[in-house]
Amino acid sequence: MWVSQLELVNFRSYEKLAIELSPQNIALVGHNGRGKTNLVEAIGFAATHSSHRVANSTALIRKGSDQSVIRLRTVNPDGSGAMLELEINEGRPNRVRVNRNQLPRLRDALGQLRCVVFAPEDLRLIKGDPSDRRRFTDDIMVQVAPRYAGVRAEYDKVVRQRNTLLRSGRADQSALDVWDEQLVRIGSELAWGRRNAWRRLDEHVTAMYDVISAESGSASALYRSVAQGAASLEEVASRMTEELARRRREELARGITLVGPHRDDVDFQLDGHPARSYASHGESWSLALAVKLASFRVLADLAGDPPVLILDDVFAELDEQRRQQLLESISDADQVIATAAVRSDIPEGFASRWITIDRADERSAVTYDDGQGV
Repeated sequence: MWVSQLELVNFRSYEKLAIELSPQNIALVGHNGRGKTNLVEAIGFAATHSSHRVANSTALIRKGSDQSVIRLRTVNPDGSGAMLELEINEGRPNRVRVNRNQLPRLRDALGQLRCVVFAPEDLRLIKGDPSDRRRFTDDIMVQVAPRYAGVRAEYDKVVRQRNTLLRSGRADQSALDVWDEQLVRIGSELAWGRRNAWRRLDEHVTAMYDVISAESGSASALYRSVAQGAASLEEVASRMTEELARRRREELARGITLVGPHRDDVDFQLDGHPARSYASHGESWSLALAVKLASFRVLADLAGDPPVLILDDVFAELDEQRRQQLLESISDADQVIATAAVRSDIPEGFASRWITIDRADERSAVTYDDGQGV
């Protein structure tokens, strides 16, 4: 899968921008502040409907406007594809069109584009809050099984409403039993999906860390959840039911839901030590990249063809040997987009197309070079 065209209207710093992309490897070059990361963010948002930089999509709308548009064309290995258009709106729901047909719900377009983005902000996967790791996991799941977007939205709604009941002081046994049933039904499905995702991701995290790390240590990932070690969806539901009964008194006292996948986390380890507190900056960066490359491998395996891979300012952090090892590990990608401040940060022979961004505003100048560059 690859993206052949990208158009932005009132997105971040851009009033309007249109660029032509190509399959295989693209180098996107421009000094800091020229808007390279905005392009990266737009493609990633089109795939997952979430940003790796901000939680609220209205932050993507250009100052002075009330709407932003991302429009792109995807191409599949068999030559088929789609025109995908997302409207990000302030004060009203976001909308999406596929081949000019508006879909009932935003999540109905998930799976039209599969994409993995690695950016400096992804250090949060290692050092940040559990919510960062849960969102990463869900972003992988919805690209191959879009129904999980609905499961997650429904689960979040149940947790909010159950918390309101717990805090109200009027939470009788029968009312809580009704909400517990919904929490278990939806929550067990979400937890089981995440558990299955991490069973696939873990082995790739270990392998990819070996590829791109300058250190000799080993990396691993452990998904911590009510679904941890469960053999079936039914077992997850049974565990949740038992845990809710055990902790009901505590939940009533605290006024919050203490059981369910909204409490999930991923424990990354280096040589058996917790990476969050043990890893250096360089080790954390390598581990975060390994996690994203692992997701690239999992999406490629599950979907049958590789997703678009975007590497935001990655090669500048790697020596020549690790650059080559990284390129070998992603050689099956249909399209890799790598950003850099200067051309010398891109490995020799990497790019089949160079795109230079000269400005980051409405007067953006884009130049193309379909050679190897220097």
